[in-house]
Amino acid sequence: MAAAPAEPSIDLVVIGLGYVGLPLAQEACRSGLTVAGLDVNRRVVEGLADGCSHVDDLSDTDVRAMLDAGFRPTTDPAVIADAATVVICVPTPLSESGGPDLRAVLAATDAVARHLRPGTLVVLESTTYPGTTQDELLPALEAGGLQVGRDIFLAFSPERIDPGNPRFGFRNTPKVVGGCTPACTERAREFYGRIVDEVVVARGTREAEMAKLLENTYRHVNIALVNEMSRFCHELDIDLWDVIRCASTKPFGFQAFFPGPGVGGHCIPIDPNYLSYTVRAQLGQPFRFVELAQEVNGAMPAYVVQRVQELLNERSLAVRGSQVLLLGVTYKADIADQRESPSVDVANGLLRLGADVRFHDPYVSRWRALADPLDVVPDLHAAVADADAVVLLQRHATYDVDDLAARAAVLLDTRGVSCADSPAVRL
Repeated sequence: MAAAPAEPSIDLVVIGLGYVGLPLAQEACRSGLTVAGLDVNRRVVEGLADGCSHVDDLSDTDVRAMLDAGFRPTTDPAVIADAATVVICVPTPLSESGGPDLRAVLAATDAVARHLRPGTLVVLESTTYPGTTQDELLPALEAGGLQVGRDIFLAFSPERIDPGNPRFGFRNTPKVVGGCTPACTERAREFYGRIVDEVVVARGTREAEMAKLLENTYRHVNIALVNEMSRFCHELDIDLWDVIRCASTKPFGFQAFFPGPGVGGHCIPIDPNYLSYTVRAQLGQPFRFVELAQEVNGAMPAYVVQRVQELLNERSLAVRGSQVLLLGVTYKADIADQRESPSVDVANGLLRLGADVRFHDPYVSRWRALADPLDVVPDLHAAVADADAVVLLQRHATYDVDDLAARAAVLLDTRGVSCADSPAVRL
């Protein structure tokens, strides 16, 4: 008679130790779980093992506390065989077709399938199109003979990490879960119930997958609305920022969204594409709201360049040869994350017109996203005084925008943080 398989020695293995996986691993460690982290990037794993964080929301001290709690980062997928729960948190960038690039997800799933043991719960957190968990992960995991819902358990839980948010972190943000079967959902609910304050149960994996896309498409569409209004209000000589302030006093039926130089980050520029891709691929129809929002938001960097050109023209200056200083090149205020930042398109648009582009950002010492990387200007105030035009692209807390506007020949405020009587020009 064969011996019963040994009990799993690790409560959780997190696959993908980036902006999603690492906060999950941290909260699990805080909750008393035994945690291992798996990543294909050896440099990331070695850095974490040395107590060094590579994401904004965790400090080196946080990582060292995780290590003290038993956290073990590794590049060896064999660790999966010892896990009660495996959560996949790998990137899903856009493919050339406009849909999600699932290569990292499928590679992680293959690693899980090769080391899967009966009783394991597998959860996908990577954002993707509805149907991925059921159509891609389930058959791959069942290929070895274990049945989902009976021998192993599979669910989807959308990540809701908001980098740099001081109010909502992993524990106090409600966690949506949806399983392939009721038993899968219950296992996922039990697991997340150990590390978050509230678990919200979806009807299934497709509903949980779609919930993530709805959250970010809602923001994408409303940001596009105010971005387009900002262009019309400029032409009509209406202060949109004051309009938003007034409208926000209504205690019901209105939520304020604000214009800017475009959308950035790992969610808003990416996730709505999954939705429009799914609708086109499965229904053969365009998702017109989403595609229009993409068009409007995608055009904002070029509009910023146009506004800079207009401001220089008012001073009888051409863009070519003018020195333009960009302030803030990260996608979000007060963090170092540059993923999908619209500042890249703004810079490239100015460079194509012959501008001498320079930048300042308290979180970025060298801007490598450009074809010819730039070093940060060493003296902010001197650079502002020397520039023919200054463009505030990100509202970092260290920037006193009104003071900088007083020092600048002209400052274009794309974030609306300047005072009404400031010399800054609002987008």
